[in-house]
Amino acid sequence: MSAYSLPDLPYGYGALEPHIDARTTELHHSQHHRSYVDRLNATLEANEELRAAGEQPIEDLLWNLPKIPEESRTAVRNFGGGHANHSLFWTILSGNGGGEPAGSIATAIDQDFGSFATFRARFAGIAVNHIGSGWAWLVRARNRLVAYALPNEDSPLTAEEIPVLGLDLWEHAYYLKYEAARRDYVEAFWDIVNWDEVDRRFEVAARL
Repeated sequence: MSAYSLPDLPYGYGALEPHIDARTTELHHSQHHRSYVDRLNATLEANEELRAAGEQPIEDLLWNLPKIPEESRTAVRNFGGGHANHSLFWTILSGNGGGEPAGSIATAIDQDFGSFATFRARFAGIAVNHIGSGWAWLVRARNRLVAYALPNEDSPLTAEEIPVLGLDLWEHAYYLKYEAARRDYVEAFWDIVNWDEVDRRFEVAARL
Protein backbone atom coordinates (compact mmCIF):
# COMPACT_ATOMS: atom_id res chain seq x y z
CA MET A 1 0.00 0.00 0.00
CA SER A 2 1.37 3.42 -0.94
CA ALA A 3 2.36 5.63 1.95
CA TYR A 4 1.29 8.93 0.40
CA SER A 5 -1.43 9.61 -2.16
CA LEU A 6 -2.28 12.32 -4.66
CA PRO A 7 -4.87 14.61 -3.05
CA ASP A 8 -8.03 15.48 -4.94
CA LEU A 9 -8.28 19.08 -6.05
CA PRO A 10 -10.87 21.15 -4.15
CA TYR A 11 -12.24 22.32 -7.53
CA GLY A 12 -12.44 21.22 -11.17
CA TYR A 13 -9.55 21.59 -13.59
CA GLY A 14 -11.24 24.56 -15.24
CA ALA A 15 -12.04 26.42 -12.03
CA LEU A 16 -9.02 28.74 -12.20
CA GLU A 17 -9.74 29.94 -15.74
CA PRO A 18 -8.83 32.34 -17.24
CA HIS A 19 -5.93 32.95 -14.86
CA ILE A 20 -4.60 29.40 -15.07
CA ASP A 21 -5.92 27.33 -17.95
CA ALA A 22 -7.62 23.98 -17.42
CA ARG A 23 -5.05 21.96 -19.36
CA THR A 24 -2.19 23.34 -17.28
CA THR A 25 -4.04 22.56 -14.05
CA GLU A 26 -4.81 19.04 -15.25
CA LEU A 27 -1.24 18.25 -16.30
CA HIS A 28 0.21 19.96 -13.24
CA HIS A 29 -1.95 17.93 -10.87
CA SER A 30 -2.36 14.57 -12.61
CA GLN A 31 1.19 14.23 -13.95
CA HIS A 32 3.68 16.48 -12.17
CA HIS A 33 2.26 16.22 -8.66
CA ARG A 34 1.51 12.51 -9.09
CA SER A 35 5.11 11.90 -10.13
CA TYR A 36 6.38 13.41 -6.88
CA VAL A 37 4.03 11.22 -4.85
CA ASP A 38 4.99 8.06 -6.73
CA ARG A 39 8.71 8.72 -6.50
CA LEU A 40 8.51 9.61 -2.82
CA ASN A 41 6.68 6.36 -2.09
CA ALA A 42 9.25 4.40 -4.10
CA THR A 43 12.06 6.06 -2.12
CA LEU A 44 10.47 5.15 1.21
CA GLU A 45 9.72 1.59 0.13
CA ALA A 46 13.29 1.03 -1.05
CA ASN A 47 14.78 1.82 2.37
CA GLU A 48 13.79 -0.53 5.17
CA GLU A 49 14.34 2.20 7.78
CA LEU A 50 11.85 4.45 5.99
CA ARG A 51 8.99 2.11 5.22
CA ALA A 52 6.99 3.35 8.19
CA ALA A 53 7.83 7.01 7.52
CA GLY A 54 4.78 7.50 5.35
CA GLU A 55 2.55 7.03 8.38
CA GLN A 56 3.36 10.59 9.43
CA PRO A 57 2.10 13.78 7.79
CA ILE A 58 4.29 14.96 4.95
CA GLU A 59 5.00 18.14 6.92
CA ASP A 60 6.51 16.09 9.76
CA LEU A 61 8.61 14.04 7.34
CA LEU A 62 10.21 17.21 5.96
CA TRP A 63 10.49 18.86 9.37
CA ASN A 64 12.61 15.90 10.44
CA LEU A 65 14.66 15.68 7.25
CA PRO A 66 18.02 15.54 9.11
CA LYS A 67 16.88 12.24 10.63
CA ILE A 68 16.39 10.65 7.19
CA PRO A 69 19.22 8.24 6.25
CA GLU A 70 21.76 10.14 4.19
CA GLU A 71 21.43 7.89 1.15
CA SER A 72 17.71 8.76 0.88
CA ARG A 73 17.73 12.34 2.16
CA THR A 74 18.06 14.14 -1.18
CA ALA A 75 15.26 12.10 -2.75
CA VAL A 76 12.97 12.75 0.22
CA ARG A 77 13.85 16.45 0.09
CA ASN A 78 13.01 16.64 -3.62
CA PHE A 79 10.00 14.34 -3.91
CA GLY A 80 8.62 14.96 -0.43
CA GLY A 81 9.07 18.68 -0.98
CA GLY A 82 7.28 18.43 -4.32
CA HIS A 83 4.36 16.64 -2.70
CA ALA A 84 4.11 19.06 0.25
CA ASN A 85 4.53 22.17 -1.88
CA HIS A 86 1.85 21.19 -4.38
CA SER A 87 -0.53 20.00 -1.66
CA LEU A 88 -0.38 23.49 -0.17
CA PHE A 89 -0.54 25.21 -3.57
CA TRP A 90 -3.87 23.69 -4.62
CA THR A 91 -5.57 24.78 -1.41
CA ILE A 92 -4.47 28.42 -1.53
CA LEU A 93 -6.00 28.90 -4.99
CA SER A 94 -9.66 29.50 -5.76
CA GLY A 95 -11.71 30.60 -8.73
CA ASN A 96 -13.49 32.88 -6.25
CA GLY A 97 -10.28 34.21 -4.77
CA GLY A 98 -8.34 37.40 -5.20
CA GLY A 99 -8.74 40.80 -3.64
CA GLU A 100 -6.99 41.66 -0.40
CA PRO A 101 -6.61 39.53 2.72
CA ALA A 102 -8.65 39.98 5.88
CA GLY A 103 -8.35 38.69 9.40
CA SER A 104 -5.14 37.77 11.19
CA ILE A 105 -3.06 37.42 8.05
CA ALA A 106 -3.96 40.94 6.95
CA THR A 107 -2.92 42.34 10.32
CA ALA A 108 0.35 40.42 10.22
CA ILE A 109 1.14 41.55 6.66
CA ASP A 110 0.57 45.17 7.64
CA GLN A 111 2.75 44.72 10.72
CA ASP A 112 5.66 42.94 9.01
CA PHE A 113 5.62 44.58 5.56
CA GLY A 114 3.96 47.94 6.20
CA SER A 115 0.99 47.36 3.90
CA PHE A 116 -0.52 44.76 1.60
CA ALA A 117 0.62 46.78 -1.42
CA THR A 118 4.22 46.70 -0.18
CA PHE A 119 4.02 42.97 0.48
CA ARG A 120 2.48 42.26 -2.91
CA ALA A 121 5.19 44.20 -4.72
CA ARG A 122 7.96 42.49 -2.74
CA PHE A 123 6.54 38.99 -3.22
CA ALA A 124 5.98 39.59 -6.94
CA GLY A 125 9.52 40.88 -7.32
CA ILE A 126 10.92 37.80 -5.61
CA ALA A 127 8.87 35.54 -7.87
CA VAL A 128 9.63 37.31 -11.15
CA ASN A 129 13.36 37.65 -10.46
CA HIS A 130 13.98 34.13 -9.19
CA ILE A 131 16.39 32.35 -11.53
CA GLY A 132 15.31 28.93 -12.72
CA SER A 133 12.75 26.62 -11.16
CA GLY A 134 11.53 26.97 -7.62
CA TRP A 135 8.89 28.57 -5.44
CA ALA A 136 8.16 31.97 -3.92
CA TRP A 137 7.06 31.69 -0.30
CA LEU A 138 5.42 33.64 2.48
CA VAL A 139 6.34 31.90 5.72
CA ARG A 140 5.97 32.38 9.43
CA ALA A 141 9.46 32.27 10.89
CA ARG A 142 10.70 33.49 14.25
CA ASN A 143 7.26 34.95 15.07
CA ARG A 144 7.05 37.09 11.95
CA LEU A 145 6.22 36.83 8.25
CA VAL A 146 9.08 36.55 5.78
CA ALA A 147 9.00 36.33 1.96
CA TYR A 148 11.68 34.57 -0.04
CA ALA A 149 12.27 32.09 -2.88
CA LEU A 150 13.71 28.60 -2.74
CA PRO A 151 15.08 26.56 -5.64
CA ASN A 152 13.60 23.40 -7.10
CA GLU A 153 11.16 21.69 -4.72
CA ASP A 154 12.85 22.78 -1.50
CA SER A 155 10.32 23.41 1.26
CA PRO A 156 10.49 25.96 4.07
CA LEU A 157 9.58 23.05 6.35
CA THR A 158 13.12 21.68 6.10
CA ALA A 159 14.29 24.89 7.81
CA GLU A 160 11.54 24.49 10.46
CA GLU A 161 9.60 27.43 8.99
CA ILE A 162 5.87 27.29 8.27
CA PRO A 163 4.68 28.20 4.75
CA VAL A 164 1.32 29.96 4.52
CA LEU A 165 1.42 31.06 0.87
CA GLY A 166 3.40 29.62 -2.03
CA LEU A 167 3.67 30.24 -5.77
CA ASP A 168 5.04 27.56 -8.09
CA LEU A 169 7.67 29.08 -10.39
CA TRP A 170 8.43 25.97 -12.44
CA GLU A 171 7.63 26.51 -16.11
CA HIS A 172 5.16 23.62 -16.09
CA ALA A 173 2.95 25.78 -13.84
CA TYR A 174 2.39 28.46 -16.47
CA TYR A 175 4.12 27.86 -19.81
CA LEU A 176 1.14 26.62 -21.84
CA LYS A 177 -0.69 29.91 -21.29
CA TYR A 178 2.00 32.47 -20.52
CA GLU A 179 5.03 30.97 -22.31
CA ALA A 180 8.07 32.88 -21.04
CA ALA A 181 6.04 35.72 -19.51
CA ARG A 182 6.41 34.74 -15.87
CA ARG A 183 5.55 38.30 -14.84
CA ASP A 184 2.05 37.92 -16.34
CA TYR A 185 1.56 34.62 -14.51
CA VAL A 186 2.61 36.21 -11.22
CA GLU A 187 0.20 39.11 -11.81
CA ALA A 188 -2.65 36.68 -12.55
CA PHE A 189 -1.90 34.77 -9.34
CA TRP A 190 -3.29 37.61 -7.21
CA ASP A 191 -6.74 37.11 -8.77
CA ILE A 192 -7.00 33.51 -7.51
CA VAL A 193 -5.41 33.58 -4.05
CA ASN A 194 -7.70 31.96 -1.50
CA TRP A 195 -7.05 34.37 1.35
CA ASP A 196 -9.40 32.52 3.71
CA GLU A 197 -7.17 29.45 3.46
CA VAL A 198 -4.00 31.53 3.81
CA ASP A 199 -5.49 33.11 6.94
CA ARG A 200 -6.37 29.66 8.32
CA ARG A 201 -2.84 28.42 7.72
CA PHE A 202 -1.39 31.52 9.33
CA GLU A 203 -3.51 31.07 12.45
CA VAL A 204 -2.41 27.42 12.73
CA ALA A 205 1.23 28.45 12.31
CA ALA A 206 0.87 31.17 14.95
CA ARG A 207 -0.20 28.55 17.51
CA LEU A 208 2.83 26.32 16.93
